[in-house]
Amino acid sequence: MKPLSPRETVTELDKFIIGQTNAKRAVAIALRNRWRRQQVPEDLRDEIAPKNIIMMGPTGVGKTEIARRLAKLAQSPFLKIEASKFTEVGYVGRDVESMIRDLTELAVNQVKAEEAEKVQAKAREIAEERILDILLPPSPKKPHPQAEQPSLSEEAGREPGAETQQAPSTREKLRSLLRAGKLDEREVELETTQQNLPVVEIFSASGMEEMDINIKDMFGNMFPKKTRKKKVKVPEALEIITREEAQKLVDMDLVTRQAIERVEQSGIIFLDEIDKIAGREHAQGPDVSREGVQRDLLPIVEGSTVTTKYGMVKTDHILFIASGAFYVSKPSDLIPELQGRFPIRVELNSLSREDFIRILTEPQNALLKQYSALMETENVKLVFKQDAIERIAEIATTVNERTENIGARRLHTIMEKLLEDYSFEAPEMKGKKIILDAAYVTQKMEPLLKDEDLSRYIL
Repeated sequence: MKPLSPRETVTELDKFIIGQTNAKRAVAIALRNRWRRQQVPEDLRDEIAPKNIIMMGPTGVGKTEIARRLAKLAQSPFLKIEASKFTEVGYVGRDVESMIRDLTELAVNQVKAEEAEKVQAKAREIAEERILDILLPPSPKKPHPQAEQPSLSEEAGREPGAETQQAPSTREKLRSLLRAGKLDEREVELETTQQNLPVVEIFSASGMEEMDINIKDMFGNMFPKKTRKKKVKVPEALEIITREEAQKLVDMDLVTRQAIERVEQSGIIFLDEIDKIAGREHAQGPDVSREGVQRDLLPIVEGSTVTTKYGMVKTDHILFIASGAFYVSKPSDLIPELQGRFPIRVELNSLSREDFIRILTEPQNALLKQYSALMETENVKLVFKQDAIERIAEIATTVNERTENIGARRLHTIMEKLLEDYSFEAPEMKGKKIILDAAYVTQKMEPLLKDEDLSRYIL
């Protein structure tokens, strides 16, 4: 894939995320710096560390979406995880190294799918041959001892090679029918393998995830695979056999090597809710491990080697993007060493009424486009007038100001409440056109807006 310039990256992000130019520029530069690092001399390449980012801003303003879209643009292994899920080593719960194992697993699946796609044509050919073998079993090579021998006159009258041509001719006819879809309703019997593993439950404490993996692998080798036969239609049989053959054709050693390299050179980890572990006070009770999580996180972000079931993975060049609302704490509440590993700080702005109007209409996945497409599946046309869009944005802004500010997620709750009746009655409204204006929006939402206590629960 052609590397994008920072300007091109921002343009691509603009298609899905409204505003937040500073955050988009920061991640675009970080992405381009990865490509630049690959171009410098090898002796300097390993010395250039990624410039990790902290995004600060209220919920629902686009922090997660920016990171997710960035990973998709770069085709990088991407993992989103909440920092509050981790516990200090010694406490029951997930340790920070588990996120590297999860990221490696994702990368292996990603590369495996790509490699399977490359051998798809070959796997399809093999699957086709196996289906033809089932539909037309090859004739036995040795004749039965008691079979009647042909007379000399019959032998003389038979054309040379007639018997050998008959089976291939029938097979090719079947192949033509198979490719034309004329055998789709025919059922064939397939033999599939399944492995019954005993249920092993391990209470995950620090470092136990790897033990969990090894025990599963050990049991997998101890217990034999069972086969069972099932009848399926030809198209489904083709898909099943194609998947099986593709798995056999994929070189897993190559997949593992590529996946580890991809994680090490282009992996992205999005650490959400980092403000929840930012406290440095020596607390007791549930918060006792917050500073401990930061200390455990430090070597991963600085660069260390983590053991996974696929091999050793270095974290030196993984890009970490952390985010948090930082309502109670602030980035300076993190331990100084961890602060130093996140040199780029970006503040995301709260969304205004104008932002909500743009969010409803402009992005490729705009909310109004989504609801219109959903209603079209019922043959109902949904049309939003401009004054209705402005009124929805105004209500979202008002409710966010009165109650908790949840950003663009407020639009989802308002849209669901607004279209509740139409969504319920849509199957009985086939062929109708629904036009929503500001009057309808006000009529539907006004009772909730007047009762502030009610709006806290409903919206």
